[in-house]
Amino acid sequence: MTTLVYITLSGDDLIRTFELCDDGRLRNSSNVAAAGGPSALASAPDGRTLYCSLRASNELAAFRFEPDGGLRLLGKRRLDADACYVAPDKSGRFLLSAYYGAGKATVHGIEPDGSVGPEKCSQTTASRAHCIETDDSNRIALVPHPLEANSIFLFRFNEQDGRLTPNPPAKRVVAADGLGPRHFVFSLDQRFVYTSDEDASSVTAYHFETPSEIQDQSDQSGCALRPFQTLSSLPEGFTGDNTCAQIHLHPTGRTLYVSNRGHESIAIYAVDTQSGLLELSGWQSTEAVPRVFNIDPEGRFLLAAGQGTGVLSTYSIDSRSGMLSPLNSIEVGNRPMWVLFRQQ
Repeated sequence: MTTLVYITLSGDDLIRTFELCDDGRLRNSSNVAAAGGPSALASAPDGRTLYCSLRASNELAAFRFEPDGGLRLLGKRRLDADACYVAPDKSGRFLLSAYYGAGKATVHGIEPDGSVGPEKCSQTTASRAHCIETDDSNRIALVPHPLEANSIFLFRFNEQDGRLTPNPPAKRVVAADGLGPRHFVFSLDQRFVYTSDEDASSVTAYHFETPSEIQDQSDQSGCALRPFQTLSSLPEGFTGDNTCAQIHLHPTGRTLYVSNRGHESIAIYAVDTQSGLLELSGWQSTEAVPRVFNIDPEGRFLLAAGQGTGVLSTYSIDSRSGMLSPLNSIEVGNRPMWVLFRQQ
């Protein structure tokens, strides 16, 4: 099986593809033009299509994965604002998007050929909507917002028609003062949600409660998020400016990672999979402004891109502790905005 890595370079209008070798080295295999400031990436559940937000041109693009790992443009869908995050629903029939400037979440249909279809639904949230994903049941969608809203908006999602409706009874959870939730991940068993807190440089753990009686789309029961722990992502005594960006969970579910922009590091947390509690294990220094990073599907390597340097670095992951060790670095281009893995 071959593991491929796709990197968006907003400053070069490119999506670059690399093959990840067994020793962690990267070999460039293709470069595809993506005019319009390529940013967020997401892969369809069936593994056939790649979706990309073109933030400078206000478009969503769909590419077909070719047998050699390359990309073939299927088409583009014009938007009225720039989407900072895209995610297909679990059925692969709809594409959800979050809009930072416009302060909303939308759902587009996906055409039979994989291209992005017309908009099915739009919900106004608040400024700086930063992320959107559905849970494994495909019935709940979360949309976090850093300050000023400082909230996670909650929606019911209807996988039959693509509609988002505000969660009953509470349509959002307001985070503790100053946190600023940006991105999130679910625990493997879906009992917990972890957010990267952009403004407070921390990670917050929430109980994710979905009533067991939610069994079909006619059921109007909602979900609940209840915070139970917040831990800093910075060393004690650090006084510089810093904001958190992405957050990712190791495939084992036992280690959590979040990127620090300012401290220039990846913070590493051990996860108690029974209680959901976190323990800060340490940090790994990175290139300047590690806005984006990701973990390969087998959990052997973490790749982090320095937005300030255009360098992509590979780290090996200790299988027991989750700690990182630097392996190699390569220049990839201007303003790397996303790292996505795919196996074929």
